[in-house]
Amino acid sequence: MPRKLIILTVFGAAMGWWEGVVVVYIRKILQLSIPDLTRMVMGQVPRDLLSIEMTREAATIIMLVAVALMLEKNWWRRLAVFLWVFAVWDLVYYAALKVLIGWPPSFATIDCLFLIPAPWIAPVWVPVLTMAGFLVFSGWLFLKIKE
Repeated sequence: MPRKLIILTVFGAAMGWWEGVVVVYIRKILQLSIPDLTRMVMGQVPRDLLSIEMTREAATIIMLVAVALMLEKNWWRRLAVFLWVFAVWDLVYYAALKVLIGWPPSFATIDCLFLIPAPWIAPVWVPVLTMAGFLVFSGWLFLKIKE
């Protein structure tokens, strides 16, 4: 694995762990279970908190885009960086939740995946499979599109 890809993987993993920790803190502070956090999008949690959560999600995407723009000049390679780090981040996020609080209990567990532009609700296997696809596609882009 090239040095740049190792660094991107470490960065994505750190972001994923950090996000998992943040979700555990949010859950603890608000005294919510993870399913309650999913219900947040259904109006059972104050709208202002939902808006704040959306800004956190937007900031995360901005960080991923910034890394891609800083590291690559070619748009296809920028896409590869973005998808690679996004995938590692999301997979480590779910792993962190599993390690820290034992959630999700299964890949069939329903989760709110994202709030932007509208709530995305699906079983956990959906993002896991999607992120695996992102890793394969971005790896292929790295191999095909030279710097």
